[in-house]
Amino acid sequence: MVSATSASAPHPFDPLSLDEIQAAIGIVKKAHGDVFFNVVSLHEPRKAEMTKWLEDPANTPRPLRIADIVVIAPGGKVYDGLVDLSTGTITKWELLDGLQPIITMEELKNVEYTVRKDPKVIEQCVLSGISKDDMHKVYCDPWTIGFDERHGSKIRLQQALMYYRPNVDDCQYQYPLDFCPIYDAEKQEVIAIDIPKVRRPVSKADPVNYHPAAIEKLGGYRKDLKPINITQPEGVSFTMNGREISWQNWKFHIGFNYREGIVLNDITYNDKGTVRPIFYRLSLAEMVVPYGNPEHPHQRKHAFDLGEYGAGYMTNSLSLGCDCKGSIHYLDADFPTRSGEIRTIKNAICIHEEDDGILFKHSDFRDESVIVTRARKLIIQQIFTAANYEYAIQWVFHQDGTIQPDIRLTGILNTYTMDPEEDTKGWGTQVYPGVNAHNHQHLFCLRVDANIDGPNNTVFMADAVPSDAPVGSPENFYGNAFYAKRTKLDTTGKSKTDYNGATSRTWDICNTSKLHPYSKKPVSYKLVSREAPPLLPKEGSLVWKRAGFARHAVHVTKYRDDQLWPAGRHVPQTSGEPSLGLPEWIGDGTESIDDTNVVLWHTFGVTHIPAPEDFPVMPAEPITLLLRPRNFFTNNPVMDVPPSYASTPSQVAAAGAGVTDATDKMSKLAFANGVNGGSASCCATNGANGVNGH
Repeated sequence: MVSATSASAPHPFDPLSLDEIQAAIGIVKKAHGDVFFNVVSLHEPRKAEMTKWLEDPANTPRPLRIADIVVIAPGGKVYDGLVDLSTGTITKWELLDGLQPIITMEELKNVEYTVRKDPKVIEQCVLSGISKDDMHKVYCDPWTIGFDERHGSKIRLQQALMYYRPNVDDCQYQYPLDFCPIYDAEKQEVIAIDIPKVRRPVSKADPVNYHPAAIEKLGGYRKDLKPINITQPEGVSFTMNGREISWQNWKFHIGFNYREGIVLNDITYNDKGTVRPIFYRLSLAEMVVPYGNPEHPHQRKHAFDLGEYGAGYMTNSLSLGCDCKGSIHYLDADFPTRSGEIRTIKNAICIHEEDDGILFKHSDFRDESVIVTRARKLIIQQIFTAANYEYAIQWVFHQDGTIQPDIRLTGILNTYTMDPEEDTKGWGTQVYPGVNAHNHQHLFCLRVDANIDGPNNTVFMADAVPSDAPVGSPENFYGNAFYAKRTKLDTTGKSKTDYNGATSRTWDICNTSKLHPYSKKPVSYKLVSREAPPLLPKEGSLVWKRAGFARHAVHVTKYRDDQLWPAGRHVPQTSGEPSLGLPEWIGDGTESIDDTNVVLWHTFGVTHIPAPEDFPVMPAEPITLLLRPRNFFTNNPVMDVPPSYASTPSQVAAAGAGVTDATDKMSKLAFANGVNGGSASCCATNGANGVNGH
């Protein structure tokens, strides 16, 4: 039992502390003996109860601390449980049938050890051209098997994507092998090996590496880079109260869990003294990476990196001056091990500010008066490694009320072996001799629990379209009229919508009971997302059935507690029959979502047709979107951000009297005596033909 005084009690949104995790583990072990712990995480407070507490924490009972438990008992039995940490009691203990929980890092590591010693795997390695004495040079990336109808979901399985590494420092993804062992986690042994009809021996090409010694052999690193430093001599502009952050009118809670990683709650903006709610909860709730080679067993390669492995479990320990540059604040993460110990990831989250270019600017060509104000942004970041890929997840907060989820993909392509001059049939690209990188997609699902000036919201689809009136008509005589056509998504069925670049489609989350005093339009936040490719595997395919959330760019559901995971609570080895998660919640599509507590689900991402420039390590590829205030503020909300330089026409006429000059005195000309030589003391004008000097 965990107890705490009100003053020292954790915030109800805080992740379970190390002590709370240990207490929950102890309670389960006492009741159920030795089990493997897959999940010990915060069971989030019920929204109705939590909302009351947020409105008046001093006079409202604090929501209970409940641990969400998933264990595997002897015999492969899987249980879902809940533990009330205040009373030390188990309030739920449910045996699951045919569902497999998330795969832990420890389980992944066990596979490689097993396959290296398996006689049948050794036999296949020899057939591939590897000596049995070199099995220590054989590696595998363990993946969940996805779903394989030959084995079903009762047995907990992983597939081993096999590689060879001639030298310990070589890139293993240059030397993929052509067979795939299947590993039984309960038996801890290989139970089958998938072998292709056409065998492809291991590549003998010279290694291409990206570590310093390899680069030095190729001529060394660039010598013309000078340091760039980020300094904040007076410290950061944000404050932390536990895990609550305040910055530039923003205030919100930063959570973290095993599955989604960063979770942001109770997001508000102080609008000239009025604290306005915007979102109750934001998270990256799921993702799927379908690969496009139809040959067996590549159809199984469609990783649900969050639901099958966990963005929290796979998160990196970030390094100062490397992963995060500037003045950084870190938050750690505590997780259970399978045996019931504690694993702490130091610096799991980094928080920092960055300059963000021009916030706003205007120059008057008549008299060269000017105002220029620079922006800054707040970044909440984690980076997780899913086998070959790295995902840098940033939640970027802007001063004008915009929230920008930003993802960068890097790491290494998933590869497959190929014979010299083999035809890839368009399903992949030869990125290096003997290396076939298959086409694939990275599709992420953003969960937006809306609270735009209150809990009752409505979602509209907005399309920029030309007037319906023909050219020459009284309404559109010259034919130039166009407008934003808004379509109310008032049922779950109507909400299933896709991106349309031809109409610059966006989606508005509106509070229709509050109208802007000038525009007379509902206050809203607009989802602006242009990187929303459709799910390319065909309807009825295995991945289409399993990843129902990715069938459309937007779905909207009515809020219900515990509807958090759009591909289902337990994802490994699901068949997609029935499709779990969003398809279940959408149902027949008739439920009303008009003026109620809604959750918007947005699938976005990238379709990756690999190229040699992506290998052996991939330059970071960005994916971004915006949640922007529209008709929310009275007018520009950042006019009170101090300008770098401001002069009015009257000040210019008075020879600069009263001009605001707060320019960065650390900035200087790149070439003091060169072509651009001259004063850089302020944002003064060039004084030629009314051209401003910025």
